[in-house]
Amino acid sequence: MYTTDMYEGMLAETVTVTGHNGDPLLAYLARPLGPGPYPGVVLIHHIPGWDEWNREAARRFAHHGYIAICPNLYQRNGHGTPEDVAAAVRASGGVADEQVVGDAEGAARYLRALPYHNGKVGVIGTCSGGRHTVLVASHSIAFDAAVDCWGGRVVMAPGDLNEKTPVAPIDLTPSLACPLLGLFGEDDQSPPPAQVAQHEEALKAAGKTYEFHMYPGAGHGFFYHDRPMYRPEAAVDGWNRIWAFYGKHLGGPL
Repeated sequence: MYTTDMYEGMLAETVTVTGHNGDPLLAYLARPLGPGPYPGVVLIHHIPGWDEWNREAARRFAHHGYIAICPNLYQRNGHGTPEDVAAAVRASGGVADEQVVGDAEGAARYLRALPYHNGKVGVIGTCSGGRHTVLVASHSIAFDAAVDCWGGRVVMAPGDLNEKTPVAPIDLTPSLACPLLGLFGEDDQSPPPAQVAQHEEALKAAGKTYEFHMYPGAGHGFFYHDRPMYRPEAAVDGWNRIWAFYGKHLGGPL
């Protein structure tokens, strides 16, 4: 809760975290200035790459009282513009699920080592990062709450599985280790509403704590204010649900 007489400041910078297999990775860190303690959030970037939108999202989390970190999952494919690196990653078949889990855990370890952290870490991702969020929260016990923003390919056909993506995230539902918030668009085709409903049924059957919200008139990427797919009403409501969800499970500001 902000008041007009409070101090407000922010630091945003590039840091290095230790990712999967001990690999050093660049990560974008944004945090409030002050003693804290603050909850932490790991942002998993989307398939367009480690781009400006993810940096803006990290600073938004910092403005709301969180330490946010977004590791560059594509760094092993080299450096360049986010668009060029993302194209190279797609051409190589994407990143391996196991590697994403290790990189996210490394970012969580970095947060927990900070003296102004409160010990709680959330994970959030959009698009491919939403799928990765479900995957990470099902493989790892390092996270206290997870937010999947329109993650496609949580439900996967057997023919879609390969060496890099050997298991459909929905099949890991019994291992989901923290509460899950899901935000989806009714007009999306990745995931389509039928797959969201299938995922919800799996969560119910496994007795997991979750909240799913489906927005009419919204398609894929409805948070992206710099693109035609932006839907202001759905985005505002979605962000408010994120603040409430993380406030409840991470001890952050409501």
